[in-house]
Amino acid sequence: MEPLTVIACGAIAREIGAVLAANRLQHVTLTCLPAILHNAPQKIVPAVEAAIAAAREQGCQRIFVAYADCGTGGGLDALCLREGVTRIPGPHCYAFFRGNAQFAEEAEEHLTTFWLTDFLARQFDAFVAKPFKLDRHPEVVGMLFGHYERVVYLAQTDDAALDRRGRAIAARLGLAYERRLVGYGDLTPALVAAAAGA
Repeated sequence: MEPLTVIACGAIAREIGAVLAANRLQHVTLTCLPAILHNAPQKIVPAVEAAIAAAREQGCQRIFVAYADCGTGGGLDALCLREGVTRIPGPHCYAFFRGNAQFAEEAEEHLTTFWLTDFLARQFDAFVAKPFKLDRHPEVVGMLFGHYERVVYLAQTDDAALDRRGRAIAARLGLAYERRLVGYGDLTPALVAAAAGA
Protein backbone atom coordinates (compact mmCIF):
# COMPACT_ATOMS: atom_id res chain seq x y z
CA MET A 1 0.00 0.00 0.00
CA GLU A 2 1.35 3.43 -0.94
CA PRO A 3 2.25 5.53 2.12
CA LEU A 4 -0.13 8.29 3.19
CA THR A 5 0.63 11.36 5.27
CA VAL A 6 -2.25 12.69 7.36
CA ILE A 7 -1.91 16.33 8.41
CA ALA A 8 -4.21 16.74 11.35
CA CYS A 9 -5.49 19.09 13.97
CA GLY A 10 -3.83 18.22 17.27
CA ALA A 11 -7.25 18.27 18.95
CA ILE A 12 -8.14 15.00 17.21
CA ALA A 13 -4.73 13.31 17.34
CA ARG A 14 -5.82 10.73 19.92
CA GLU A 15 -8.92 9.86 17.92
CA ILE A 16 -6.98 9.54 14.67
CA GLY A 17 -4.45 7.30 16.38
CA ALA A 18 -7.27 5.08 17.63
CA VAL A 19 -8.82 4.81 14.15
CA LEU A 20 -5.46 4.02 12.54
CA ALA A 21 -4.71 1.34 15.14
CA ALA A 22 -8.18 -0.24 14.98
CA ASN A 23 -7.98 -0.48 11.18
CA ARG A 24 -4.31 -1.52 11.09
CA LEU A 25 -3.39 1.38 8.84
CA GLN A 26 0.34 1.02 9.36
CA HIS A 27 1.27 2.78 6.12
CA VAL A 28 -0.13 6.09 7.44
CA THR A 29 2.13 8.75 8.96
CA LEU A 30 0.44 11.29 11.21
CA THR A 31 1.61 14.91 11.43
CA CYS A 32 -0.29 17.00 13.99
CA LEU A 33 -0.45 20.77 14.14
CA PRO A 34 -1.04 22.57 17.45
CA ALA A 35 -4.63 22.33 18.63
CA ILE A 36 -4.45 25.90 19.91
CA LEU A 37 -4.69 27.08 16.28
CA HIS A 38 -8.45 26.84 16.79
CA ASN A 39 -8.25 29.99 18.87
CA ALA A 40 -6.76 31.77 15.83
CA PRO A 41 -8.36 30.14 12.76
CA GLN A 42 -6.64 32.62 10.42
CA LYS A 43 -3.42 30.72 11.21
CA ILE A 44 -4.75 27.28 10.21
CA VAL A 45 -4.38 27.63 6.44
CA PRO A 46 -0.75 28.86 6.53
CA ALA A 47 0.14 26.12 9.02
CA VAL A 48 -1.44 23.39 6.88
CA GLU A 49 0.21 24.83 3.77
CA ALA A 50 3.63 24.67 5.47
CA ALA A 51 2.94 21.10 6.61
CA ILE A 52 2.01 20.05 3.07
CA ALA A 53 5.22 21.60 1.74
CA ALA A 54 7.27 19.83 4.43
CA ALA A 55 5.62 16.48 3.64
CA ARG A 56 6.34 16.89 -0.05
CA GLU A 57 9.96 17.78 0.67
CA GLN A 58 10.18 14.41 2.44
CA GLY A 59 8.89 12.67 -0.66
CA CYS A 60 5.24 12.15 0.34
CA GLN A 61 3.06 11.80 -2.71
CA ARG A 62 -0.27 11.17 -0.94
CA ILE A 63 -1.54 13.64 1.65
CA PHE A 64 -4.86 13.84 3.47
CA VAL A 65 -5.87 16.82 5.61
CA ALA A 66 -7.71 15.84 8.78
CA TYR A 67 -9.23 19.23 9.44
CA ALA A 68 -12.78 20.37 8.92
CA ASP A 69 -13.20 23.98 7.75
CA CYS A 70 -12.65 25.02 11.38
CA GLY A 71 -13.45 28.70 10.90
CA THR A 72 -11.23 29.26 7.85
CA GLY A 73 -14.18 30.50 5.81
CA GLY A 74 -13.40 28.23 2.88
CA GLY A 75 -9.69 29.03 2.98
CA LEU A 76 -8.76 25.45 3.76
CA ASP A 77 -10.82 24.16 0.83
CA ALA A 78 -9.10 26.65 -1.48
CA LEU A 79 -5.70 25.47 -0.24
CA CYS A 80 -6.60 21.79 -0.71
CA LEU A 81 -7.82 22.47 -4.24
CA ARG A 82 -4.65 24.38 -5.06
CA GLU A 83 -2.42 21.66 -3.62
CA GLY A 84 -4.38 18.73 -5.03
CA VAL A 85 -5.14 17.17 -1.64
CA THR A 86 -8.40 16.26 0.07
CA ARG A 87 -9.71 16.88 3.57
CA ILE A 88 -12.40 15.41 5.74
CA PRO A 89 -15.75 17.05 4.94
CA GLY A 90 -17.56 19.20 7.47
CA PRO A 91 -17.60 22.63 9.05
CA HIS A 92 -15.85 21.47 12.24
CA CYS A 93 -15.04 18.34 14.21
CA TYR A 94 -18.35 18.46 16.09
CA ALA A 95 -20.09 17.88 12.76
CA PHE A 96 -17.99 14.98 11.56
CA PHE A 97 -17.95 13.31 14.99
CA ARG A 98 -21.74 13.53 15.06
CA GLY A 99 -21.89 12.57 11.39
CA ASN A 100 -22.13 15.48 8.94
CA ALA A 101 -25.55 14.46 7.62
CA GLN A 102 -27.04 14.06 11.10
CA PHE A 103 -25.45 17.31 12.25
CA ALA A 104 -26.97 19.18 9.31
CA GLU A 105 -30.42 17.77 10.11
CA GLU A 106 -30.15 19.19 13.63
CA ALA A 107 -29.08 22.65 12.47
CA GLU A 108 -31.83 24.56 14.28
CA GLU A 109 -30.56 23.54 17.70
CA HIS A 110 -26.94 24.51 17.01
CA LEU A 111 -27.23 28.22 17.69
CA THR A 112 -27.89 27.68 21.38
CA THR A 113 -25.51 24.73 21.88
CA PHE A 114 -21.97 24.82 23.21
CA TRP A 115 -20.21 21.68 21.97
CA LEU A 116 -17.70 19.51 23.75
CA THR A 117 -15.64 16.58 22.49
CA ASP A 118 -13.37 14.30 24.50
CA PHE A 119 -10.51 16.67 23.78
CA LEU A 120 -12.36 19.80 24.87
CA ALA A 121 -13.72 18.10 27.97
CA ARG A 122 -10.11 17.37 28.93
CA GLN A 123 -8.72 20.73 27.85
CA PHE A 124 -11.51 23.19 28.63
CA ASP A 125 -9.38 25.24 31.01
CA ALA A 126 -6.48 25.57 28.57
CA PHE A 127 -8.58 26.25 25.47
CA VAL A 128 -11.57 28.18 26.83
CA ALA A 129 -11.35 29.23 30.47
CA LYS A 130 -7.84 30.70 30.44
CA PRO A 131 -7.87 32.34 26.98
CA PHE A 132 -11.20 34.01 27.80
CA LYS A 133 -10.07 34.72 31.38
CA LEU A 134 -13.02 32.87 32.91
CA ASP A 135 -10.71 31.77 35.71
CA ARG A 136 -9.98 35.38 36.72
CA HIS A 137 -13.20 37.08 35.64
CA PRO A 138 -16.14 34.70 36.12
CA GLU A 139 -18.49 37.61 35.52
CA VAL A 140 -17.79 37.35 31.77
CA VAL A 141 -19.43 33.92 31.64
CA GLY A 142 -22.81 35.54 31.13
CA MET A 143 -21.47 37.82 28.39
CA LEU A 144 -19.83 34.97 26.47
CA PHE A 145 -22.30 32.15 27.09
CA GLY A 146 -25.56 33.96 27.84
CA HIS A 147 -27.14 33.05 24.49
CA TYR A 148 -26.41 29.33 24.92
CA GLU A 149 -28.97 27.01 26.46
CA ARG A 150 -27.02 23.79 26.84
CA VAL A 151 -23.73 21.99 26.62
CA VAL A 152 -23.80 18.92 24.37
CA TYR A 153 -20.88 16.60 24.90
CA LEU A 154 -20.30 14.51 21.77
CA ALA A 155 -18.31 11.72 23.41
CA GLN A 156 -15.83 9.70 21.42
CA THR A 157 -15.27 7.25 24.29
CA ASP A 158 -17.40 5.97 27.14
CA ASP A 159 -15.39 7.62 29.91
CA ALA A 160 -17.09 8.38 33.22
CA ALA A 161 -14.37 10.83 34.26
CA LEU A 162 -14.86 12.87 31.08
CA ASP A 163 -18.62 12.78 31.60
CA ARG A 164 -18.07 14.28 35.06
CA ARG A 165 -15.87 16.95 33.52
CA GLY A 166 -18.57 17.73 30.95
CA ARG A 167 -21.17 18.08 33.69
CA ALA A 168 -18.86 20.36 35.66
CA ILE A 169 -18.27 22.55 32.60
CA ALA A 170 -22.00 22.87 32.00
CA ALA A 171 -22.56 23.78 35.65
CA ARG A 172 -19.77 26.35 35.51
CA LEU A 173 -21.41 27.94 32.48
CA GLY A 174 -24.90 27.73 33.98
CA LEU A 175 -26.18 25.56 31.13
CA ALA A 176 -28.14 22.34 30.78
CA TYR A 177 -26.07 19.25 30.01
CA GLU A 178 -26.49 16.47 27.49
CA ARG A 179 -24.07 13.69 26.57
CA ARG A 180 -24.22 11.73 23.31
CA LEU A 181 -21.87 8.82 22.77
CA VAL A 182 -21.12 9.22 19.05
CA GLY A 183 -17.70 7.59 18.72
CA TYR A 184 -15.60 8.75 15.78
CA GLY A 185 -18.46 9.40 13.36
CA ASP A 186 -17.35 10.27 9.84
CA LEU A 187 -13.68 10.33 10.85
CA THR A 188 -13.32 6.55 10.53
CA PRO A 189 -14.65 6.13 6.97
CA ALA A 190 -12.79 9.25 5.83
CA LEU A 191 -9.45 7.97 7.09
CA VAL A 192 -10.02 4.44 5.85
CA ALA A 193 -10.95 5.72 2.39
CA ALA A 194 -7.96 8.07 2.27
CA ALA A 195 -5.62 5.26 3.34
CA ALA A 196 -7.02 3.00 0.64
CA GLY A 197 -6.60 5.70 -2.00
CA ALA A 198 -10.34 5.92 -2.60
